[in-house]
Amino acid sequence: MANHGLTPLEIAERMALPPSLAAEWHTRGYYGTLSHNTKAVYQRYLGWFDGNPANLHKHPPVEAGRRYVELAGGAEPLLAKARVAFEAGDYRWVAEVVNHLVFADPDNMEARNLQADALEQMGYQAESAPWRDFYLTGAQELRHIRPPAAGPRQGATGQLRTLPADSLVDSLSVRLNGEAIGRAEPAMTLTFTDVDESFRVRVRNGVLHHRVARPTADAIGLTRGTLVDLVTGEQTLEAAQAEGLVSGETAPLQALLAVLDRFDFWFEIVLP
Repeated sequence: MANHGLTPLEIAERMALPPSLAAEWHTRGYYGTLSHNTKAVYQRYLGWFDGNPANLHKHPPVEAGRRYVELAGGAEPLLAKARVAFEAGDYRWVAEVVNHLVFADPDNMEARNLQADALEQMGYQAESAPWRDFYLTGAQELRHIRPPAAGPRQGATGQLRTLPADSLVDSLSVRLNGEAIGRAEPAMTLTFTDVDESFRVRVRNGVLHHRVARPTADAIGLTRGTLVDLVTGEQTLEAAQAEGLVSGETAPLQALLAVLDRFDFWFEIVLP
């Protein structure tokens, strides 16, 4: 179908199992779906771009949403048309149209509730458990505002504490905020005293690299647990030094810690 010029959405809409497989209970889309996986196969071979230049550099959701709402004549005309579609059972269209209004004006509870109703209906109709989960989670998010938090509610701390030294250092590259670090290139040797392993760590071009190394005179000594505490903010570098948990010249580590992101476990999926 791709060779015939069909796009991922068009292929996913047309794709069907051959009759011999469609008749089997164990080939139903209880988990993965034919629609979902068809798009993944297209991307595997041809990438995300469907060849239509209108899709090459689209506006991000918030900017696109504002323009669609304006095009519809405002929030009320858009909602009126969406309600007609909802009564007709065209829940897919309701979710798509109202999503623009929600991203343009996330405080519009009338829009959020209508989109939640559409997602809920789609969840009831979904054979795939993950699809149902996404639909119903989206509906819940639209109806119930997530309580704010003073800081990130981190969900990976337990996992970080189980990582071997090499993987722990490698995980820092995911947290490095390249925009925040700019042209700075801190470099240091980390020696983990609990496992007697050392790594040379360096930032270049906004990317953190590391390799196994021998201990040096100016190496920063600490345990893996201490590094996790520093990365997650459970302890400050100054306090760790005062307690004797960190040794060596720590200025490069301080510079690195300042540009490591802390990820919130909770984030919106149907809101900007």
